[in-house]
Amino acid sequence: MKMTEEKKQKPAGRMRSFLKKKNIEISAKRYFIDAMGAMANGLFASLLIGTIVATLGQQFNIQILIDIGGFAKSVAGPAMAVAIAFALQAPPLVLFSMLAVGAAANSLGGAGGPLAVLVIAIVATELGKLVSKETKIDILVTPLVSICSGVLLSMGIAPYIGAGASAVGKLIMWATELHPFMMGILVSVIVGIALTLPISSAAICAALSLTGLAGGAAVAGCSAQMVGFAVMSFRENKAGGLISQGLGTSMLQMGNIVKNPRIWIPPILASAITGPIATCVFQLQMNGEAISSGMGTCGLVGQIGVYTGWVNDIAAGTKAAVTPMDWIGLILISFVLPAVLTWGFGQICRKLGWIREGDLKLD
Repeated sequence: MKMTEEKKQKPAGRMRSFLKKKNIEISAKRYFIDAMGAMANGLFASLLIGTIVATLGQQFNIQILIDIGGFAKSVAGPAMAVAIAFALQAPPLVLFSMLAVGAAANSLGGAGGPLAVLVIAIVATELGKLVSKETKIDILVTPLVSICSGVLLSMGIAPYIGAGASAVGKLIMWATELHPFMMGILVSVIVGIALTLPISSAAICAALSLTGLAGGAAVAGCSAQMVGFAVMSFRENKAGGLISQGLGTSMLQMGNIVKNPRIWIPPILASAITGPIATCVFQLQMNGEAISSGMGTCGLVGQIGVYTGWVNDIAAGTKAAVTPMDWIGLILISFVLPAVLTWGFGQICRKLGWIREGDLKLD
């Protein structure tokens, strides 16, 4: 009986050892936190920065900036795939092979291109790692397996992944237009929480092509987290913390949230208020690149995305001009209300003893 059990365990043990040797770790952390976070960086370094530069070029009529932005946006798929492979600690030949895989997945994935890239780049990277350095002709075998598997997968499933992601995104946007109050709360709170968690709210919004009113609610939720934590923790972290959280990321507070989850209450409550104000009062829409919906005030990308959407709408003839009310709504939703509301809720939590001195201190 023991011999039988040992024989059954041996193949499994050998497989575990082989996967360990190949640095393949099948886990939610590696695929949904590390890979998704890296994908957002790839998007930022291509599509997002390209959009910002191109928008500046259009506004100031500088053709060279428009051209630079266009080139940056054109490599979004490869940039995402390489970033994902880097996060999965791929060897060089696998890493460089992801350029072709990312281009295919993003192109064939349509509106859900980023999600297609995430799924397919993970699979192709891991397959490439399996064969890496296993033959004497590694320079041929590894890129062949990585590229062929990735491109064939892209041809086979990317359109369906894209269609599915697009359908979910459209459902959220449709529900937000139908029920702007309740969906404004839900989208704002959920995307805002995702921004502070060690996952990528930007990648989620990009994967679902989340724009329109739902995109505006997402901008509100992300801004509430970033500006909220920055202002609420000012007494502990001073100007450095204000900038690093307000223009960087509220994820810096994640360690403190684990120690005392109640410090998360004020910005979450603020996002639950600013979300429906964005959708019901100001009808704030994010019609720029979908990734901007999940960026909040990080480098002011969310706000630049909203402005880009205004410009696009004017060019398309669906918007006459940018009005003072547009600017008032954007400033209130992105900066003023998150700061005032989170600070106020924070003071209440401090008085109740839920937040103590030092709970928000960054290392």
